[in-house]
Amino acid sequence: MKTVTKYLTRKPQTEPAIALRQIMLTLPHTTQEIFTTELYDWKKQYTYILTDRTSVTGTKHWYYTHKKTRSAHLSLERNLMYLFTYLRYPELNIPNTNNTIDGYFAGVKKKVAAHHGLRRDRRFKVISELLKGS
Repeated sequence: MKTVTKYLTRKPQTEPAIALRQIMLTLPHTTQEIFTTELYDWKKQYTYILTDRTSVTGTKHWYYTHKKTRSAHLSLERNLMYLFTYLRYPELNIPNTNNTIDGYFAGVKKKVAAHHGLRRDRRFKVISELLKGS
């Protein structure tokens, strides 16, 4: 979700980008089949966005006109098989977001920051001990 938001922003301006963001926002609350179908339908409807190119005047070079929307879509398509891993292995109790681990690492970073000026090897030891203790 963060990668797609990086490319589309929180308030995309074009209709295809708005539609793609809406699909992306359903990610934590949907199934793989529904998400894949919506992504496929979006691709079918907005194929021109993915293939639209602009020529650089006076040269043989060109670039994709909607590069960021294209990148956001390709990111979702490329990582589709990994997005629903938590549903494939219910016995592992994998959460559907990484918020818990991000919060944990924030605490570790705070504790390490309290010991500023540590050499690299000693900082590694401090981090190792903090992670062992959890």
